[in-house]
Amino acid sequence: MQSNQSHSNRHSAQQYIGEYAQAALIAEARLTPKPGLVDAQNNGSHDDLDLALMIRSASCLTPYFTEMAAAGDGQPVSQWLRETIGRIGREAEACMLAETHGVNTHRGAIWALGLLSTATTMTGKACQSATHICQLAGQLAQIEDRHAPVTFSKGQRASNHYQVNGAKQQAQLGFPAITRHALPTLQHSRRLGHSETEAQLNALLSLTAHLTDTCVLHRAGLAGQMHLQQCSRDILAQGGVSTSQGMARLQQLDRDMIALHASPGGAADLLAATLFVDWVTHPAQSK
Repeated sequence: MQSNQSHSNRHSAQQYIGEYAQAALIAEARLTPKPGLVDAQNNGSHDDLDLALMIRSASCLTPYFTEMAAAGDGQPVSQWLRETIGRIGREAEACMLAETHGVNTHRGAIWALGLLSTATTMTGKACQSATHICQLAGQLAQIEDRHAPVTFSKGQRASNHYQVNGAKQQAQLGFPAITRHALPTLQHSRRLGHSETEAQLNALLSLTAHLTDTCVLHRAGLAGQMHLQQCSRDILAQGGVSTSQGMARLQQLDRDMIALHASPGGAADLLAATLFVDWVTHPAQSK
């Protein structure tokens, strides 16, 4: 009986992880306003995306994040585990593309949240720190998946052209953009009494202020990237979006990015990942 109860508890925990991952993706999509990104106000710089599509995509991915969490349960970092979650991730991507009729809504998020979902269960202990989860995910990301098909995305082209780190390197480094910038900003903003929406927007701005986003580089070059970073830093320096001036500047930045046809998709993926690690380490925050 005790063994069955333990198995049931583990299964329940893995299911919660999948649901947290889905909730984080939906929360990121609904967060408004965001610069050049799909939100409840507009479709940002995207002609092929809208909020309903983003939510449908996120919802179909839940069982795959649950499966990746189950794969990591009590497991050490290993080639087997890396390749197991790589296979599940490719299945998740196929499901996403079927749901969206070929539109890439969450490829980067599957990579980041897949690694983090797996890392969350690897120690077999509850309430581990966000930093530890990110470190374990980084160790997994450093292992090459021998079965992964060779691809060369637009983000990878921009990464190579401008000699900057992309999503793969961010994961391999243990997600420093999350642990050093987004998560501290999110938590600090809450302590100041800002609304949850304001705290999440400030966390996003901390990412766009520091992250070299290959999605932006691909569409708007270095000038667009520098404009996004500088405006994000200025808004945060003025107190963030909780001030009327900060919110007005964010609305203007949204218009600027749409005019440039640029969208910080990498930052959006990392914001969802930030919310995920925050919620799995502090479940009360997700309510």
